[in-house]
Amino acid sequence: MPDDKKRPLVTLTAGSTLTIRSADRSEEPLVTTGIFRGYVNLGGDQALSVEMTEGKEKDGAGRIRLIPCSVVLSLEILNHAKPEEEKRIPEAAQVYFG
Repeated sequence: MPDDKKRPLVTLTAGSTLTIRSADRSEEPLVTTGIFRGYVNLGGDQALSVEMTEGKEKDGAGRIRLIPCSVVLSLEILNHAKPEEEKRIPEAAQVYFG
């Protein structure tokens, strides 16, 4: 078994390309391929916001699909986007009022 300390932590970052299989009313899962745009609060539940890059519908590409996390069956990260570095204000520019 590989050493867990050497394995990088996998995070879902905005800009990553994904294929998500989620539960649908039919017996077949709904397959969504697109770019992850972030998490959304949907009626008190978390949902994945995905900008579709392909779809069965003729004009599916470019649409945003919200997929509740509770119906996600599997998620494949096709292209992992690196997280943006946190922009910090240099300490010299910080101002304190007392």
